[in-house]
Amino acid sequence: MDIILLQNIDKVGGKYEVVNVKNGFARNYLIPQGKALIANDTNMRRLEDYRRRQAHNEAKMVGQYQGIADKLQGQVLKIAAKAGTSGKIFGSVTNIQLANALMDQFNIEIDRKKIELPDDVKTLGTYTATLNLHADVDAKVDFEVYAD
Repeated sequence: MDIILLQNIDKVGGKYEVVNVKNGFARNYLIPQGKALIANDTNMRRLEDYRRRQAHNEAKMVGQYQGIADKLQGQVLKIAAKAGTSGKIFGSVTNIQLANALMDQFNIEIDRKKIELPDDVKTLGTYTATLNLHADVDAKVDFEVYAD
């Protein structure tokens, strides 16, 4: 069944995407929870209106995103991790931890899906992450992983 997602759903799709899911998943979960609409002609016309409104709201936010990028420039985020004697972390640093650290240290709330980490952060050291705030605004943030 083709549906229009009204919010980001892990492993299914992003907001305002048209995706094909199993009928039961759509009828029993997504549609009753208000997370999706059936992709018929009427709702497809509404989809264009939703996308236009979202693009307009995002255009308003470019200034704020640029302010966030300027605020983070030159800053180093500190992330504590449990590590062995060789400097190898037990587990790895994820974008969720980075989003929480941004909120704690700089009071900036950024969706974890907008944070791209380098390949694998599994050792202590300094790394650089990319924040995809908007199509026009990308920010780089340095973070240091230290032993807890």
